[in-house]
Amino acid sequence: MSSIAIAEKILLTPTALEIAQLQKLLQQTLGPGIDYADIFLQYAQHESWALEEKIVKKANFTLDQGVGIRALSGETSGLAFVDDLEFSSIKEAANYAKKIAKAGVTASSKILKPAKSHQLYRPENPIESLSEKRKVELLQMADDFARQADSRVIQVSTTLTGSYNVILLLTSDGVKACDVRPIVHFGISVIVEENGKRERGNFSGGARLGYQYFIDNNLMQKYAAEAVRIALVNLVAIPAPAGKMPVVLGNGWPAVMIHEAVGHGLEADFNRKNFSVYAGKIGQKVASPLCTIIDQGDLPGNKRGSLNIDDEGTLTQKTVLIENGILAGYMCDKHNARLMGLSPTGNGRRASYANTPLPRMTNTYMLSGESDPEEIIASVHKGIYAVNFSGGQVDITSGQFVFSTSEAYLIEHGKISAPIKNATLIGNGPEVLNLITMVGNDLAFDSGIGLCGKDGQSVAVGVGQPTLKISELTVGGTS
Repeated sequence: MSSIAIAEKILLTPTALEIAQLQKLLQQTLGPGIDYADIFLQYAQHESWALEEKIVKKANFTLDQGVGIRALSGETSGLAFVDDLEFSSIKEAANYAKKIAKAGVTASSKILKPAKSHQLYRPENPIESLSEKRKVELLQMADDFARQADSRVIQVSTTLTGSYNVILLLTSDGVKACDVRPIVHFGISVIVEENGKRERGNFSGGARLGYQYFIDNNLMQKYAAEAVRIALVNLVAIPAPAGKMPVVLGNGWPAVMIHEAVGHGLEADFNRKNFSVYAGKIGQKVASPLCTIIDQGDLPGNKRGSLNIDDEGTLTQKTVLIENGILAGYMCDKHNARLMGLSPTGNGRRASYANTPLPRMTNTYMLSGESDPEEIIASVHKGIYAVNFSGGQVDITSGQFVFSTSEAYLIEHGKISAPIKNATLIGNGPEVLNLITMVGNDLAFDSGIGLCGKDGQSVAVGVGQPTLKISELTVGGTS
């Protein structure tokens, strides 16, 4: 069944809603004082399973549906929503949205036309892709793999989640769009013990597919082995050094630093309001000439951050943010693009029908360079090699950040040596971009774990980068 057929069957048929009916309501929502409006219908299923010691500790299933009506007038945004699909409720929400946003502008609604859309993932429901019994068996299997990997494993916990989102969107600028979005995630955490000392290791991943993704790619065993490996590395890790030194970031997930320390600062709303350190700097040098950073919502491969359309019906695209060190553009939703005289980039995203769209990242990554990763390591006399991060904090206005590593090593005399623990990386995003002196030829993306928060809304994202060298960064440690 096509995405549009699924959307109409789930969102319109049960309450006999009709597109023409919603189009008329959209026109009425505009009226005097409103310059844009949209109607966002959503149906969402979500489930989560959690096992500890092979026993189901938590199993949740939620179903949510509703409609959000948004009206814009100048810089004012009015949003009203209802948690049902009855036309009378939708009409009432439209009146509230109009009252919230009403100012003094008059606009007209264009005739709705189907929006262009990618086909980056199949419109399947992952929750229905396996039986409940089989889902539990997969988690138990991962537990077995972890215990078989090493005798020092004393505790294992596993999680499996799946979501199914169906959206239908009508806008006053003539868009009629729909999307059916699957997403799955599997995670495993282990605790190892040796001579009374305990350490933890975690690994997870996911994609916009059904649960069969984990089976077909033998990922339960691979993730279990990786979690055990990380725990054993931490078991022998020594205290991290402290001070300023060269830092090499590994490829893949370490790009979360770019996402947090740089990416948020390139979202249009922060720049329109002059909150970002990048405000008004398009065309200026903001990074090393080795740096080209891209946000791409239409990245193929069932990436977690990929979308056929954004939550305003705009076709997702490849947006160059920084090109060879020069600031090239911002990530825009419709509202901020209009106010800034720019074009939407397919980055208007909302957590649900109950939220207003915001300019948000999708898949954000740095392009590969020309250096071999071994050459980058060999160039460091004494420094840190950070392979993985567990968390961080960033100030959008100043660009200051603090990141905690979950796997890192010393570099001594051009070689990777002892693993270290409790290392934090402290710096300023714009400054760090200018301190990148080598970029590897090994671009990789995260395993499908990114989740980004902004203004209380969480959305799935992806990150990627090659190995790269920062000439000097403050490392907070314990020695």
